Amino acid sequence: MSFLFWIFLVSIFLLLPVHFFSVNHTALENRFGKEKGTTLGKILGLISGWGFFIFLFGLWLSPQPHYHIPLLDVTLFTVPFLNIPIYLIHLFISVPLLLISGYLGIVGVIHTSLEVSETHRPKRVETEGIYSQLRHPQYLGAIFAHLAFSILFVGFYSLIATPLIIAYNYLISWKEEKELIREFSDEYLHYKEMVPMFVPKFMHPRY
Repeated sequence: MSFLFWIFLVSIFLLLPVHFFSVNHTALENRFGKEKGTTLGKILGLISGWGFFIFLFGLWLSPQPHYHIPLLDVTLFTVPFLNIPIYLIHLFISVPLLLISGYLGIVGVIHTSLEVSETHRPKRVETEGIYSQLRHPQYLGAIFAHLAFSILFVGFYSLIATPLIIAYNYLISWKEEKELIREFSDEYLHYKEMVPMFVPKFMHPRY
């Protein structure tokens, strides 16, 4: 793998402890006081959240071998400077994934607010709308986005790194839920029992 690709991949996982600290609200407040602990948690949340997406772009665009699905053998254009070919079949496959990703991300923000999405500090257990079917729609959206851009930008290393991106999103979801259980106790435990983390139960009643 290219050196630059490795830098971005390792950087994503170096953000894990930053994210873990950002959601550990009780420990931060106990150590630094309520006001400073809350502020520090928000800053760390911003760093981990935006850093993740910046490094994801690095994965997608860093130099790496390209692949091509051998259908509709049409090259629409090549991205200047990056020398990334955009194939018609890859565009057809990636656009629906991007639409799903955008829907999950936007609807998730609408229900929780941009501040909560950035700082991971909810004021209540969100159970309405998309959150009645999924506990972490925005992280699922991030997984779809990674898969979509790995297909669109034909990055072979980026594509095979998808299980690692799924693992990253699972780990931050797991850590957030530990804190949510600490903060909301039985209310969140009941919600967790009823609603899946990433895969919606379309054939079952919503929360």
